[in-house]
Amino acid sequence: MSAETALPRLKIGIRDSGVGGLTVARRVREALPDADLLYFADTAHLPYGDKTPAEVTHYALSICDFLLERGAQILVFACNTTSAYALDAAREKFSVPIFGVIEPGARVAAQVSGGKIGVLATAATVASGVYSREIARFNSDVEVCEIGCPAFVPLVEAQKADSPQAFEACRHYLAPLLRFGADTVILGCTHYPLLLPALQKAAPDVRFIDPAQAVAHEVAARLAPLPRQGDAGATFYVSGEREGVENWIRALLCIENPCLKTGPIFDLRHSPSPTLPFSPS
Repeated sequence: MSAETALPRLKIGIRDSGVGGLTVARRVREALPDADLLYFADTAHLPYGDKTPAEVTHYALSICDFLLERGAQILVFACNTTSAYALDAAREKFSVPIFGVIEPGARVAAQVSGGKIGVLATAATVASGVYSREIARFNSDVEVCEIGCPAFVPLVEAQKADSPQAFEACRHYLAPLLRFGADTVILGCTHYPLLLPALQKAAPDVRFIDPAQAVAHEVAARLAPLPRQGDAGATFYVSGEREGVENWIRALLCIENPCLKTGPIFDLRHSPSPTLPFSPS
């Protein structure tokens, strides 16, 4: 196909507070290899788990605007806290398809659990109660226990997912779920799959659910087959610390020299405009 007749490539915008959403980006890239990815890591406001619903919603809608201005035709909230607090607001404001991570993970867990489901999530996601509500929609007979894990995101962002501290944190947060008798545990934050080896070591008999695969399948199911156009591109925007993001891009997406740009900081204390000017590099 010539350059003159080539179809415009689909662009999928994916946003998260940091590197966790890269676990979703990896699955989306596998499911839709001919789509371009636009990824925004809001590391300036990391972690989202201790933010108010108003803050989370402000960051989410601002980043959606940013990605749409750069051509995104589909948006994926690769963040459970944002999916809990801002997904409905985003769907009301924007006309493009927007996908969250909570419903797909809840559906899979409700289908496979023997009766007791545990949820590991941020404090904000647990406080919202969204997983218990979603699981009940799919299977009202199961029991649910949700545990907040404030230590997990900092460990992943600091690239300590395979450290002794990470293993001890996994043991600590899994203990109440094991006492509860959970046979299935949802990784209710997109950072947490990066801790999966430590989690499996701490609880080898538990089935862990990573919603990323289910999300990717839902996104792919909504789209017509894409024409082959050669290797797809990926652009990554980071609002704050970027070294960890760059390292995880290499590890998870196998992109040796990622196109990494400095994105704006959408500070709630100021106007909706970025507090720092956007820089192209």
